[in-house]
Amino acid sequence: MQAANLSAVTEFILIGFSNFPHLQLMFFLLFLLMYLFMLLGNVLIMATIWSERSLHTPMYLFLCTLSISEILYTFTIIPRMLADLFSTHRSISFMACASQMFFSFMFGFTHSFLLTVMGYDRYVAICHPLRYNVLMSPHGCACLVAWSWVGGSVMGLVVTSAIFQLTFCGPNEVRHFFCHVPPLLKLACGVNVSTVAMSVGLVCIMALLGCCLLILLSYAFIVATILRIPSAEGRHKAFSTCASHLTVVVVHYGFASVIYLKPKIPQSLEGDTLMGITYTVLTPFLSPIIFSLRSKELTNAMRKTFLSKLFLRSS
Repeated sequence: MQAANLSAVTEFILIGFSNFPHLQLMFFLLFLLMYLFMLLGNVLIMATIWSERSLHTPMYLFLCTLSISEILYTFTIIPRMLADLFSTHRSISFMACASQMFFSFMFGFTHSFLLTVMGYDRYVAICHPLRYNVLMSPHGCACLVAWSWVGGSVMGLVVTSAIFQLTFCGPNEVRHFFCHVPPLLKLACGVNVSTVAMSVGLVCIMALLGCCLLILLSYAFIVATILRIPSAEGRHKAFSTCASHLTVVVVHYGFASVIYLKPKIPQSLEGDTLMGITYTVLTPFLSPIIFSLRSKELTNAMRKTFLSKLFLRSS
Protein backbone atom coordinates (compact mmCIF):
# COMPACT_ATOMS: atom_id res chain seq x y z
CA MET A 1 0.00 0.00 0.00
CA GLN A 2 2.78 2.42 0.87
CA ALA A 3 4.52 1.79 -2.47
CA ALA A 4 1.28 2.45 -4.31
CA ASN A 5 0.96 5.90 -2.72
CA LEU A 6 4.43 6.97 -3.91
CA SER A 7 4.74 8.77 -7.25
CA ALA A 8 7.80 8.10 -9.40
CA VAL A 9 10.19 11.02 -10.02
CA THR A 10 10.39 12.17 -13.66
CA GLU A 11 12.88 15.00 -13.18
CA PHE A 12 15.40 16.19 -10.62
CA ILE A 13 16.28 19.59 -9.18
CA LEU A 14 20.04 20.25 -8.89
CA ILE A 15 20.50 22.22 -5.66
CA GLY A 16 24.13 23.03 -6.51
CA PHE A 17 25.40 26.26 -4.98
CA SER A 18 21.99 27.67 -4.06
CA ASN A 19 23.06 27.74 -0.40
CA PHE A 20 25.73 30.31 -1.34
CA PRO A 21 23.59 33.08 -2.90
CA HIS A 22 26.09 35.87 -2.17
CA LEU A 23 29.01 33.89 -3.62
CA GLN A 24 27.43 32.72 -6.88
CA LEU A 25 28.93 35.53 -9.00
CA MET A 26 32.38 34.83 -7.58
CA PHE A 27 31.93 31.09 -8.15
CA PHE A 28 30.77 31.71 -11.72
CA LEU A 29 33.77 33.88 -12.63
CA LEU A 30 36.26 31.60 -10.86
CA PHE A 31 34.95 28.36 -12.39
CA LEU A 32 34.56 29.96 -15.82
CA LEU A 33 38.18 31.17 -15.81
CA MET A 34 39.44 27.79 -14.60
CA TYR A 35 37.37 25.99 -17.24
CA LEU A 36 38.60 28.23 -20.06
CA PHE A 37 42.19 27.89 -18.84
CA MET A 38 41.82 24.11 -18.75
CA LEU A 39 40.43 24.09 -22.30
CA LEU A 40 43.20 26.36 -23.55
CA GLY A 41 45.91 24.30 -21.84
CA ASN A 42 44.69 20.98 -23.22
CA VAL A 43 44.15 22.39 -26.72
CA LEU A 44 47.69 23.81 -26.69
CA ILE A 45 49.06 20.42 -25.59
CA MET A 46 47.18 18.59 -28.36
CA ALA A 47 48.12 21.18 -31.02
CA THR A 48 51.79 21.05 -30.00
CA ILE A 49 51.92 17.26 -30.09
CA TRP A 50 50.13 17.23 -33.44
CA SER A 51 52.42 19.82 -35.08
CA GLU A 52 55.77 18.80 -33.55
CA ARG A 53 57.07 15.64 -35.20
CA SER A 54 59.57 14.95 -32.39
CA LEU A 55 56.62 14.44 -30.02
CA HIS A 56 55.04 11.69 -32.12
CA THR A 57 55.91 9.07 -29.51
CA PRO A 58 53.72 6.74 -27.42
CA MET A 59 54.10 8.88 -24.28
CA TYR A 60 52.75 11.99 -25.99
CA LEU A 61 50.09 10.01 -27.86
CA PHE A 62 48.76 8.93 -24.46
CA LEU A 63 49.02 12.51 -23.17
CA CYS A 64 47.04 13.77 -26.16
CA THR A 65 44.33 11.16 -25.51
CA LEU A 66 44.35 12.10 -21.83
CA SER A 67 43.70 15.73 -22.78
CA ILE A 68 40.75 14.65 -24.93
CA SER A 69 39.21 12.63 -22.09
CA GLU A 70 39.70 15.58 -19.72
CA ILE A 71 38.00 18.04 -22.07
CA LEU A 72 35.06 15.68 -22.56
CA TYR A 73 34.78 14.98 -18.81
CA THR A 74 34.61 18.65 -17.87
CA PHE A 75 32.26 19.41 -20.79
CA THR A 76 29.82 16.89 -19.29
CA ILE A 77 29.65 18.75 -15.97
CA ILE A 78 30.97 22.32 -15.91
CA PRO A 79 28.85 24.12 -18.60
CA ARG A 80 25.66 22.90 -16.92
CA MET A 81 27.03 23.92 -13.51
CA LEU A 82 27.89 27.43 -14.78
CA ALA A 83 24.42 27.84 -16.32
CA ASP A 84 22.72 26.75 -13.09
CA LEU A 85 24.62 29.35 -11.06
CA PHE A 86 22.44 32.08 -12.60
CA SER A 87 19.35 30.03 -13.33
CA THR A 88 16.19 29.83 -11.26
CA HIS A 89 15.12 26.72 -13.19
CA ARG A 90 17.60 24.03 -12.16
CA SER A 91 15.57 21.00 -13.16
CA ILE A 92 17.10 18.19 -15.21
CA SER A 93 15.09 15.40 -16.83
CA PHE A 94 15.44 11.78 -15.79
CA MET A 95 17.17 10.82 -19.07
CA ALA A 96 19.45 13.87 -19.07
CA CYS A 97 20.52 13.04 -15.52
CA ALA A 98 21.26 9.42 -16.50
CA SER A 99 23.22 10.62 -19.56
CA GLN A 100 25.28 13.03 -17.47
CA MET A 101 26.12 10.28 -14.99
CA PHE A 102 27.07 7.84 -17.75
CA PHE A 103 29.40 10.24 -19.56
CA SER A 104 30.98 11.59 -16.37
CA PHE A 105 31.85 8.06 -15.21
CA MET A 106 32.88 6.99 -18.70
CA PHE A 107 35.32 9.87 -19.24
CA GLY A 108 36.44 9.85 -15.59
CA PHE A 109 37.40 6.17 -15.58
CA THR A 110 38.89 6.43 -19.08
CA HIS A 111 41.14 9.11 -17.58
CA SER A 112 42.18 6.72 -14.79
CA PHE A 113 42.86 3.86 -17.22
CA LEU A 114 44.95 6.16 -19.45
CA LEU A 115 47.03 7.24 -16.44
CA THR A 116 47.65 3.53 -15.78
CA VAL A 117 48.69 2.99 -19.41
CA MET A 118 51.07 5.95 -19.16
CA GLY A 119 52.63 4.37 -16.08
CA TYR A 120 53.18 1.16 -18.05
CA ASP A 121 54.73 3.20 -20.87
CA ARG A 122 57.24 4.76 -18.46
CA TYR A 123 57.99 1.31 -17.01
CA VAL A 124 58.79 -0.12 -20.44
CA ALA A 125 60.84 2.95 -21.45
CA ILE A 126 63.06 2.84 -18.35
CA CYS A 127 63.15 -0.85 -17.43
CA HIS A 128 63.13 -2.37 -20.94
CA PRO A 129 64.47 0.34 -23.30
CA LEU A 130 65.74 -2.13 -25.90
CA ARG A 131 62.28 -3.69 -26.24
CA TYR A 132 60.42 -0.39 -26.15
CA ASN A 133 59.74 -0.14 -29.89
CA VAL A 134 58.41 -3.70 -29.91
CA LEU A 135 56.26 -3.51 -26.78
CA MET A 136 54.97 0.01 -27.54
CA SER A 137 54.40 -0.42 -31.27
CA PRO A 138 51.75 1.76 -32.98
CA HIS A 139 49.34 -1.19 -32.98
CA GLY A 140 50.04 -1.92 -29.31
CA CYS A 141 49.53 1.73 -28.33
CA ALA A 142 46.27 1.91 -30.30
CA CYS A 143 45.02 -1.21 -28.48
CA LEU A 144 45.92 0.24 -25.07
CA VAL A 145 44.09 3.48 -25.86
CA ALA A 146 41.07 1.62 -27.28
CA TRP A 147 40.81 -0.66 -24.25
CA SER A 148 41.00 2.39 -21.95
CA TRP A 149 37.97 3.89 -23.69
CA VAL A 150 36.16 0.54 -23.68
CA GLY A 151 36.88 0.12 -19.98
CA GLY A 152 35.60 3.62 -19.23
CA SER A 153 32.45 2.94 -21.25
CA VAL A 154 31.81 -0.32 -19.39
CA MET A 155 32.25 1.40 -16.02
CA GLY A 156 29.87 4.19 -17.04
CA LEU A 157 27.29 1.68 -18.25
CA VAL A 158 27.54 -0.53 -15.16
CA VAL A 159 27.24 2.33 -12.67
CA THR A 160 24.48 4.20 -14.53
CA SER A 161 22.35 1.13 -15.20
CA ALA A 162 22.66 0.05 -11.55
CA ILE A 163 21.60 3.45 -10.22
CA PHE A 164 18.78 4.16 -12.66
CA GLN A 165 17.12 0.78 -12.32
CA LEU A 166 16.20 1.96 -8.81
CA THR A 167 12.90 3.68 -8.09
CA PHE A 168 13.04 7.36 -7.11
CA CYS A 169 9.98 8.28 -5.08
CA GLY A 170 10.80 11.82 -4.02
CA PRO A 171 11.78 14.32 -2.96
CA ASN A 172 13.56 15.10 -6.22
CA GLU A 173 16.17 17.58 -4.98
CA VAL A 174 19.71 16.39 -5.76
CA ARG A 175 22.05 17.84 -3.16
CA HIS A 176 24.86 18.42 -5.66
CA PHE A 177 25.64 20.44 -8.80
CA PHE A 178 25.51 17.39 -11.10
CA CYS A 179 23.97 13.92 -11.16
CA HIS A 180 26.37 12.04 -8.90
CA VAL A 181 25.81 8.67 -7.24
CA PRO A 182 25.69 9.46 -3.47
CA PRO A 183 23.06 12.24 -3.60
CA LEU A 184 20.91 10.23 -6.02
CA LEU A 185 21.04 7.16 -3.78
CA LYS A 186 19.56 9.28 -0.98
CA LEU A 187 16.50 9.87 -3.17
CA ALA A 188 15.98 6.20 -4.08
CA CYS A 189 13.48 3.95 -2.36
CA GLY A 190 13.13 0.20 -2.20
CA VAL A 191 14.60 -2.77 -0.39
CA ASN A 192 17.64 -3.10 -2.69
CA VAL A 193 19.00 0.46 -2.37
CA SER A 194 21.66 -0.48 0.18
CA THR A 195 22.73 -3.48 -1.95
CA VAL A 196 23.08 -1.33 -5.07
CA ALA A 197 24.95 1.35 -3.12
CA MET A 198 27.41 -1.20 -1.76
CA SER A 199 27.86 -2.89 -5.15
CA VAL A 200 28.47 0.38 -7.03
CA GLY A 201 30.87 1.62 -4.36
CA LEU A 202 32.77 -1.67 -4.44
CA VAL A 203 33.06 -1.66 -8.24
CA CYS A 204 34.36 1.93 -8.30
CA ILE A 205 36.82 1.38 -5.46
CA MET A 206 38.12 -1.88 -6.96
CA ALA A 207 38.65 -0.21 -10.35
CA LEU A 208 40.46 2.78 -8.85
CA LEU A 209 42.55 0.63 -6.50
CA GLY A 210 43.43 -1.72 -9.35
CA CYS A 211 44.69 1.19 -11.46
CA CYS A 212 46.52 2.68 -8.50
CA LEU A 213 48.23 -0.60 -7.61
CA LEU A 214 49.35 -1.16 -11.21
CA ILE A 215 50.85 2.35 -11.27
CA LEU A 216 52.58 1.76 -7.92
CA LEU A 217 53.96 -1.54 -9.20
CA SER A 218 55.26 0.17 -12.35
CA TYR A 219 57.01 2.84 -10.29
CA ALA A 220 58.46 0.29 -7.89
CA PHE A 221 60.28 -1.31 -10.83
CA ILE A 222 61.15 2.13 -12.23
CA VAL A 223 62.71 3.28 -8.95
CA ALA A 224 64.65 0.02 -8.61
CA THR A 225 66.02 0.48 -12.16
CA ILE A 226 66.87 4.17 -11.67
CA LEU A 227 68.80 3.43 -8.47
CA ARG A 228 71.04 1.05 -10.45
CA ILE A 229 72.06 3.82 -12.86
CA PRO A 230 75.64 4.76 -11.90
CA SER A 231 75.65 8.49 -12.75
CA ALA A 232 73.58 11.11 -10.94
CA GLU A 233 72.88 12.82 -14.25
CA GLY A 234 71.50 9.59 -15.70
CA ARG A 235 69.27 9.04 -12.68
CA HIS A 236 67.96 12.61 -12.88
CA LYS A 237 67.28 12.32 -16.61
CA ALA A 238 65.42 9.03 -16.17
CA PHE A 239 63.29 10.33 -13.32
CA SER A 240 62.50 13.61 -15.08
CA THR A 241 60.61 11.68 -17.78
CA CYS A 242 58.24 10.41 -15.07
CA ALA A 243 57.88 13.55 -12.94
CA SER A 244 54.83 15.09 -14.65
CA HIS A 245 52.93 11.79 -14.83
CA LEU A 246 53.70 10.94 -11.22
CA THR A 247 52.56 14.38 -10.04
CA VAL A 248 49.25 14.12 -11.92
CA VAL A 249 48.71 10.60 -10.54
CA VAL A 250 49.20 11.86 -6.97
CA VAL A 251 46.74 14.72 -7.51
CA HIS A 252 44.19 12.53 -9.33
CA TYR A 253 44.17 9.63 -6.87
CA GLY A 254 44.61 11.91 -3.87
CA PHE A 255 41.30 13.65 -4.59
CA ALA A 256 39.65 10.38 -5.71
CA SER A 257 40.57 8.73 -2.40
CA VAL A 258 38.98 11.60 -0.50
CA ILE A 259 35.72 10.99 -2.39
CA TYR A 260 35.54 7.19 -2.45
CA LEU A 261 37.44 6.22 0.71
CA LYS A 262 36.17 8.89 3.09
CA PRO A 263 34.42 7.70 6.28
CA LYS A 264 30.66 7.31 5.90
CA ILE A 265 29.61 10.14 8.19
CA PRO A 266 26.73 12.59 7.74
CA GLN A 267 27.87 15.65 5.84
CA SER A 268 26.27 18.98 5.10
CA LEU A 269 25.17 20.06 1.65
CA GLU A 270 27.92 22.68 1.63
CA GLY A 271 30.60 20.10 2.43
CA ASP A 272 29.50 17.67 -0.29
CA THR A 273 29.20 20.43 -2.89
CA LEU A 274 32.56 22.03 -2.15
CA MET A 275 34.28 18.64 -2.08
CA GLY A 276 32.88 17.92 -5.53
CA ILE A 277 34.82 20.90 -6.91
CA THR A 278 38.12 19.13 -6.25
CA TYR A 279 37.62 16.38 -8.83
CA THR A 280 35.38 18.20 -11.33
CA VAL A 281 37.15 21.57 -11.56
CA LEU A 282 40.44 21.66 -9.63
CA THR A 283 42.04 18.41 -10.86
CA PRO A 284 41.33 19.08 -14.58
CA PHE A 285 42.60 22.65 -14.07
CA LEU A 286 45.90 21.48 -12.57
CA SER A 287 46.60 18.64 -15.02
CA PRO A 288 47.67 20.66 -18.12
CA ILE A 289 49.70 23.01 -15.91
CA ILE A 290 51.62 20.11 -14.40
CA PHE A 291 52.31 18.42 -17.74
CA SER A 292 53.38 21.70 -19.33
CA LEU A 293 55.67 22.83 -16.52
CA ARG A 294 57.16 19.46 -15.56
CA SER A 295 57.88 18.25 -19.11
CA LYS A 296 60.78 20.29 -20.55
CA GLU A 297 60.42 18.60 -23.93
CA LEU A 298 56.77 19.64 -24.18
CA THR A 299 57.48 23.17 -22.89
CA ASN A 300 60.29 23.69 -25.42
CA ALA A 301 58.08 22.37 -28.21
CA MET A 302 55.30 24.80 -27.23
CA ARG A 303 57.73 27.72 -27.33
CA LYS A 304 59.13 26.59 -30.65
CA THR A 305 55.72 26.01 -32.21
CA PHE A 306 53.74 29.04 -31.03
CA LEU A 307 56.34 31.71 -30.24
CA SER A 308 58.02 31.24 -33.61
CA LYS A 309 54.65 31.73 -35.34
CA LEU A 310 54.01 34.88 -33.32
CA PHE A 311 57.42 36.29 -34.26
CA LEU A 312 56.85 35.44 -37.92
CA ARG A 313 53.50 37.24 -37.93
CA SER A 314 54.89 40.29 -36.13
CA SER A 315 57.78 40.55 -38.56
